[in-house]
Amino acid sequence: MARDILSEIEAISLQICDAWCVSLSGQGNNKKMRSVVFACLALAFAAVTANAQSVSTDAKQAPTGRYSLDKGHSQVLFAIGHEGLTDYYGRFDKLSGTLNFDSAEPEKSAVSVTIDTNSVDTPSHELNGTLSGKAVFDAQDFPTATFRSTSVVRTGPTTGKIIGDLTIKNITKPVTLDVTFNGGRPDPMSGSYVIGLSATASIKRTDFGITGMAWEPFVGNDVKLIIEAMFQQQKE
Repeated sequence: MARDILSEIEAISLQICDAWCVSLSGQGNNKKMRSVVFACLALAFAAVTANAQSVSTDAKQAPTGRYSLDKGHSQVLFAIGHEGLTDYYGRFDKLSGTLNFDSAEPEKSAVSVTIDTNSVDTPSHELNGTLSGKAVFDAQDFPTATFRSTSVVRTGPTTGKIIGDLTIKNITKPVTLDVTFNGGRPDPMSGSYVIGLSATASIKRTDFGITGMAWEPFVGNDVKLIIEAMFQQQKE
């Protein structure tokens, strides 16, 4: 179905390009015509590439091996209740990590992620400074937070739980991530296989020594974590 739709889009795009080229050639504008032809070819190529590189949610189709976190397409967000009325969101802008993926037995896979705590980012520049300061993450003394998996449990064809150790401010606690395998595909730009994962978890800030802030009475203790992670297969 998707293949037929993409083929139809490709054909329509070429028909439109033909019409534009005929129109421009009648105006004698060769330079503009060449630009349009080039753009049309690029559009047709993109459609063909998308057609050939469809996403597969079958884990067995993903190559077994070591993957690196795609820093430009991955996010770790957090949300904490504010005055019992809303959730206040923030994120970390600098991440790194690896995934050792076993396509035959995904339960044997392992993941490790490192977060730069100084990269905390919220809508408030002043709050960013407070969060990276001693009162909260103390990024000067504890520049990173880490998560390292200890086990993986498969709960469905594309779902599972990743259990691991989360370390913040040198305090380590077990955390369970509820994970969805969004699928994989060869990346059209690099040719390397890429895998997409979505995950959520809940932690308590007091478990990691995040207490004593002046505004502590106005925020909740439970913190929701929302993770979007893309991993790219490392080339040998």
